[in-house]
Amino acid sequence: MFDFLKRGAAQVPEAKASATGPVISYQSSGRVAWSPRDTVSLTKTGFQANPIAFRAVKLISEAAAALPMVLQDAERRYDLHPVLDLMRRPNAAMGRAEWFEALYAQLLLSGNAYLEAVPGALLPGELHVLRSDRMSLVPGPDGWPVAYDYTVAGRSLRFDMTGGFQPICHIKSFHPQDDHYGLSPMQAAAVALDVHNSASRWSKALLDNAARPSGAIIYKGVDGQGALSTDQYDRLVTEIEMNHQGARNAGRPMLLEGGLDWKPMGFSPSDMEFHETKLAAAREIAIAFGVPPMILGIPGDATYANYQEANRAFYRLTVLPLAAKVAAAVSHWLSSFSGEEVELRPDLDQVPALAAERDQQWARVGEADFLTVAEKRMLLGLPRVPEE
Repeated sequence: MFDFLKRGAAQVPEAKASATGPVISYQSSGRVAWSPRDTVSLTKTGFQANPIAFRAVKLISEAAAALPMVLQDAERRYDLHPVLDLMRRPNAAMGRAEWFEALYAQLLLSGNAYLEAVPGALLPGELHVLRSDRMSLVPGPDGWPVAYDYTVAGRSLRFDMTGGFQPICHIKSFHPQDDHYGLSPMQAAAVALDVHNSASRWSKALLDNAARPSGAIIYKGVDGQGALSTDQYDRLVTEIEMNHQGARNAGRPMLLEGGLDWKPMGFSPSDMEFHETKLAAAREIAIAFGVPPMILGIPGDATYANYQEANRAFYRLTVLPLAAKVAAAVSHWLSSFSGEEVELRPDLDQVPALAAERDQQWARVGEADFLTVAEKRMLLGLPRVPEE
């Protein structure tokens, strides 16, 4: 058992032991019925092939990336600072919004986000978001990571974490059964993703079949009895496949002869409930990501009275906790380079969705005569006023 209370310097394991580093492996029963649960497969089936999960990830990551950030310490709030300059342009290829969006998206898709620091003078010269599906953690004898391996096309690059310079910042979601990797909303919504994708494929198949349920061709024969010969059967099947299947043949009349009769089949109760099943799966996906279904345009959700209330709950319960967690991790990591304890945090006073409740909070705190100025500033998240 790992002793997580010991933080002494760990030795880098031998090269032959690096292959035994922990890797993410998600297993589930019924592999034939359900899609794989690894990060790459879930990203393809959940993000790239599912509109609900795609929009949920984009909505959260873009909203969190657009949050204004302030930098402060215990004494003051900074308008100019090297950390703010670094955040404004983390690297040559990405600006602040793109960089944060990629960071939040990796955390939502895999439960893990990895930042690479390029050495600079005092602070890192550049910050890069690494793909989480390519990263693996190498634990030391005490259970704490001593290195990270980044593998691409069979080639691996090791980031050493035992020196004074910490090149990797690992941000992860809570996982109750894993000491090193986080649990993503995509994994929690995996069953609902399979149901929603299967329902979409069923709808596509229905459209390919002229958007109507199948029917039966009944052969009565000349005198009401008999059966089709093999040649007659093959000719009938070929005629139907060539002239009466697919969207381009929708509505084309069918000419039946020789005792053939068409009997249409209506939708069964299970067919009629298929659309509701798809909507239920969509709501489960939205709930797993913490997005009110109303915001995603999913009908049937009456949790919130109006869109404004749903949007406020979205920011308060999903966007802000995620942004606060990431900002705290990034600022603590950057403080380890300069030795200056500064804190990045979302500026709640500049979030339009929270304007009404922030006004109420400012009014309540301002009218509290029993509080000192220092206590009021602390309640509002402001640094204390320096003593003259």
